[in-house]
Amino acid sequence: MTMTPSDMNGQDGPVAGGRGEPDPGAKAQRRTFTVDYKLSVVEEYDAGTPESRGALLRRENLHTSHISEWRRKRDAGTLNAQAKTSKRSGGAQGEVERLRRRNERLEAELSQTRLALEITGKAYALLETISESAASTSKRTR
Repeated sequence: MTMTPSDMNGQDGPVAGGRGEPDPGAKAQRRTFTVDYKLSVVEEYDAGTPESRGALLRRENLHTSHISEWRRKRDAGTLNAQAKTSKRSGGAQGEVERLRRRNERLEAELSQTRLALEITGKAYALLETISESAASTSKRTR
């Protein structure tokens, strides 16, 4: 059975036109959670019963994968370390970390380039020595 928009009043689904319709050009944004929020949700989840856990997930619009990941990070100590660095300088800390990693990568590339230049120089010197000795040997045999 095909439903017209007037038949769909009160039904789930898109309705053409109307002010309540979401902007089709709007891009979804990923949610971000603070470290304190993550720790409190994991603590509440772990302390709850199976029924209250499900209610918590529905209320907060979360999945069990969120809880599993946050618990794993908490147990590994990376969630607490993340809290300390985010409290220190907020978003600038992420930029500092990105630049530090980039600097380490560039330092490694520079080291490899220097080593390659050193090897190339030694190979050139060796070939030059071989060429000179071959030239002197050919002059003697003439």
